[in-house]
Amino acid sequence: MTTVHSPLRLYGRSGELAILDTLSARLRNGDGGALVLTALPGIGRTALLDGAVAAHRERAVGPVLTATAAPVEQRLPHSGLHALLCSAPGPLPLPPDQVLRDGIGPADLLTLLRELGADRPLMVCVDDAHLWDAESRAALGFAARRLGAGSRVAVVLGAGDGAGFAGLPALLLGPLDDDAAAALLDRLTGAAGAADHPVDPVVRGELLREAAGNPRLLTGLAGRLTPDQLAGRTALPSPLPGGEDVLDAHAARLGGLPPDTRTLLLLAAAAEEHEPQGAGADAALLLRAATAAGLGPAALDLALLTPAGTAGALQRAGNRVHFSHPLLRRAILHRATPQRRRAVHGLLATLLATGTAGLRGRVRPGGATTATGPPALAALVQRAGAAAGLDAALADALEAAAVSPRPHAERAAALARAAMLSTDEGLRADRFAAAAEHTRLAGDAGRARALLARAGGRPPHGGAHRVRGLLALRDGPAADAREELLTAAALLAPHDPRRTLDALLGAAEAAWAMGDALAYLDAMARITVPVPERALAQYRDGMCAMLRGRVTEGHALLRHCLDSAGRARDPAAMLRAGVAALVLGDIDAACRSGARALAAVRVTGPDSLLPQALEHLAYAELRAGRHARARAHALEGLRAARRTGQPNTAAHLHAVLALAASVEGGTQPCAAHADAALAGAGPHGLAQAATLATWALARADLAAGRPGEAAARLGPLVRPGPRRGHFAARMLAVPCFVEASVLAGRTDRGGGVGPVADAVAEFAVWVTYTTDPAAPAQLARCRALLAPPGEAAGRYEEALAHHDRTGGDFERARTQLLYGAWLRRRRRTREAREPLRDALVAFERCGARAWADRAGGELRAAGEAVEGAAAGRADPLCALTPQQQRIARCVAEGATNREVALRLSVSTRTVDHHLRNVFAALGVRSRTELATMLGRRSG
Repeated sequence: MTTVHSPLRLYGRSGELAILDTLSARLRNGDGGALVLTALPGIGRTALLDGAVAAHRERAVGPVLTATAAPVEQRLPHSGLHALLCSAPGPLPLPPDQVLRDGIGPADLLTLLRELGADRPLMVCVDDAHLWDAESRAALGFAARRLGAGSRVAVVLGAGDGAGFAGLPALLLGPLDDDAAAALLDRLTGAAGAADHPVDPVVRGELLREAAGNPRLLTGLAGRLTPDQLAGRTALPSPLPGGEDVLDAHAARLGGLPPDTRTLLLLAAAAEEHEPQGAGADAALLLRAATAAGLGPAALDLALLTPAGTAGALQRAGNRVHFSHPLLRRAILHRATPQRRRAVHGLLATLLATGTAGLRGRVRPGGATTATGPPALAALVQRAGAAAGLDAALADALEAAAVSPRPHAERAAALARAAMLSTDEGLRADRFAAAAEHTRLAGDAGRARALLARAGGRPPHGGAHRVRGLLALRDGPAADAREELLTAAALLAPHDPRRTLDALLGAAEAAWAMGDALAYLDAMARITVPVPERALAQYRDGMCAMLRGRVTEGHALLRHCLDSAGRARDPAAMLRAGVAALVLGDIDAACRSGARALAAVRVTGPDSLLPQALEHLAYAELRAGRHARARAHALEGLRAARRTGQPNTAAHLHAVLALAASVEGGTQPCAAHADAALAGAGPHGLAQAATLATWALARADLAAGRPGEAAARLGPLVRPGPRRGHFAARMLAVPCFVEASVLAGRTDRGGGVGPVADAVAEFAVWVTYTTDPAAPAQLARCRALLAPPGEAAGRYEEALAHHDRTGGDFERARTQLLYGAWLRRRRRTREAREPLRDALVAFERCGARAWADRAGGELRAAGEAVEGAAAGRADPLCALTPQQQRIARCVAEGATNREVALRLSVSTRTVDHHLRNVFAALGVRSRTELATMLGRRSG
């Protein structure tokens, strides 16, 4: 077994520790108080109490009285106070034996505690105080309620509940959050988690899921696994061993209930076996089972209608019955003997097979109601619970019943049970792989991996390879996902065309995310489309034609695909139509397809597709210039991606959010989302997410007046070379690259040859085959930026005419901003004001705050006072010209005048001239003062 290290510190308890520290500080200052820590077994109450006692002793503040209740002495009056007073470091005015013999009244105990704290602050700490005898609880509760200012006594009690200590401040300890539980597991498995023995991610996920945030249970589970099991080299036992003491402690809380009530609790625990996780048990079925088991009506009414009837273990909500804590259900099943559990499952199976009462319209965990069809599957699941060993016939029946339209989670549970009952190893592996697939579709990637691990090393027909590849597509290196899915397709091809098709489409998607056009074409070329699926064949052929440069053919095929997809009901087909629309440049069609796909996923599922549907819609809306709507959908998608374990999708959504923030939110929000996108994209080879995130950072640089930085970011993306951007996204960044290069003075020199001219030429070719409505206007704007003075105005007017025909406030405002700035630099200030004023209004209308600030600065430089939101946000730098702002920022970063001149491609004399004007305009006298002002502004 693995040696498990004791935790050196408490994890996830910073808030609770702060409260205890406050109580301790008040005690040191002469004020007393009381606190009751309530928690279910194993949550960490004892560790917090031990920490409080240790801290008090380390500070040598004063004496400590401490005790832990002994349940066997619960019926012995005053035994608790006797144990507490026996811990006193010296003789007491009232000997403990006298307390046990004669008792002590509440008032006398209060006087005694105050005397003990008269000279030095006294801490009283009792764990499991709810298990004390009634007299001790009453006396200590009375005394604790009267401690306060000047008492110099603090009482800290640990209790399973607050019974007997009403009126005292109470702190309920909840389970550890995910991060704290993960940190504790890292500590517990430190030896096994070394570089040569890493903990397998699937094993890690299973331990965290099984422990449910209970630190003592997590410690027990991790301590019972061998190094090979932790590393994933040996299959995990099912169920996981360890933590029995925690389950016993939960069950012990219910040990004093009447036998009929305990039987009812066992029936309720078993009745949840065939229900979706979190749905509870059917009250009607439970009543029928209780009646069949011979329970009296009075016991049933008390148990189901009043929480006190089951000591708070059961709660009824309408026609559903829930356990107050999931570990209670596990504890009840754990304590029952195997024979008793099988008998209860057998009773429920009989009832389910002979009637349908209570089985229609079950409540899903989210509150929705769904018809479940015939009760055959529920009865089979209960029969599986009653089985004493392997049962091939029952396994076959479970697999046959686990079909549509049942939810994926129910089908997964049934298939997993079928696998455990299977006598044939090949069938067992197939069924575990099928259970993993339905679990993945239900949105539980971690559990899907655990089921997949139980399928064995080489299951037949490639089913496990396919599921593993689809999981890696959302949470793993894209190259690994592609290879796994191609392997699955080769194994599945002889006998399973549908899953072969899904595997190849997944491999193509992985190649697209990688930015590998040849790998994408290879995967698509292997696809054999069933005859009825004409739209899919058009999609395959159209995408391949576009990537091979046969633009006219590709356009026609993808347009037919869009027309056919309008009648599709499959969300995946709708998402493919959205991709086709984006490749065509038909942004409106992409938005429509994305919205239809999202609606379909919300109604019919699968849950695993929700993050992708939101991502596709958010990106389409971003391309349409609806940044606020794109942000809202991307944020929802990010939450869904985290919930369903899809970090690759989360990286793409962070990239979308970064692009939205580069318009709306300014540099800091954009950088935060871009960093998150790049952190996920780098290790997993997600070229598309990396390209979009880098473009977002560059666009934020442009908005903030840092064109040099923007050009440096975008240059590698749009030029040939190893760092070239994603083939489907790099053209979108070309207009920003051209603008940044021109504003930074990095234009090509001589003959229209160079990186900027090459980028514009390639962009012009792209414009000829895309139907993106913004593209012609952006091309005219790029040509205006590079045009000689005599041609530039005409090019800007051409760009604005294109904008007028297609709409899009943000891009039109950017063209107006550049046109107005160009006019102002040529001292045509009166002409410059109109486009600058229009740009300012448009930026404010679409929420582009940083861009509005930039337009406001240009407008003020043109001699017009700025009013409204942009003026309200204006800072001293807005009084400077854009060139002065660039110079000021460079100087504030520590650059010398010569370095600034080289960076901005101007002369040193020009820098000197502008810097004197900057000092005068801002009222600063030195470079240090300028750096301080800019640092304060950016903070």
